[in-house]
Amino acid sequence: MTPDLQSFALSVVVPDQVIRGTAVEVRPQIGGRDVVAEVFDEGPGEDPRYLLFADGPLHAHGSPREVRLAEATCTEGCCGALYVTIHRDGDQVVWGAWRNPDEDEVELPEFRFDAQQYQAEVERATLDRSWEWPARTVARLLEEELRQCTGWLERWECELGSVSAWLWEPDQINLFLFHPGRAAIKNDRPWLQFRMTLGISDDDPAAQADQLVEELTASDPRVAADVCGGSPEFARQLGYPWPQRHRM
Repeated sequence: MTPDLQSFALSVVVPDQVIRGTAVEVRPQIGGRDVVAEVFDEGPGEDPRYLLFADGPLHAHGSPREVRLAEATCTEGCCGALYVTIHRDGDQVVWGAWRNPDEDEVELPEFRFDAQQYQAEVERATLDRSWEWPARTVARLLEEELRQCTGWLERWECELGSVSAWLWEPDQINLFLFHPGRAAIKNDRPWLQFRMTLGISDDDPAAQADQLVEELTASDPRVAADVCGGSPEFARQLGYPWPQRHRM
């Protein structure tokens, strides 16, 4: 490591103290420093699902890519977020052009890393799932499999939103669907979001994911799900009851 280059490491932090809203965070370490913590304390680092996946945003390319590393708990629009621009420069990777929409300036310099060491660390962190709890693993595997089953959702005019596992609900996962799809939102057409809650055990996560795929793709997923988004008028137009808990 030359004097001009910094060491680079990534860690995934799962908090010991869990309350509703507790987040799993990706924490970059530059030269042994948690630089995100140094300049941003309004909220957690980004979740691994948004940063650590094949060819994810932390991978460096010749074209600069701006990446959000942290967001305020009350949302970016309220109290800001921390962004960095990443690009490959020959045999080096550069992190610079730090930005927080809620601040005039972020007091961090440009950092340079050895490209081979940097890429190896991103790949290592992406493959390391030792931090996951069973429900989180099932959620990840289930979402990967369901995204390959496009015919199932097209048949029922649905689009997969996400499959989430939250720390404060360790024994379940939540599957979100859009009907007829996200495009309806953009095109100002009626749409609904559905939520399905699925119980998870300590059994083999891969086997549970496979079983859930078999069960879910056997029928219309909307029958076993609850409406959780949209509007009463959209529900009426699409032929679904609006949940009692959403009524004023």
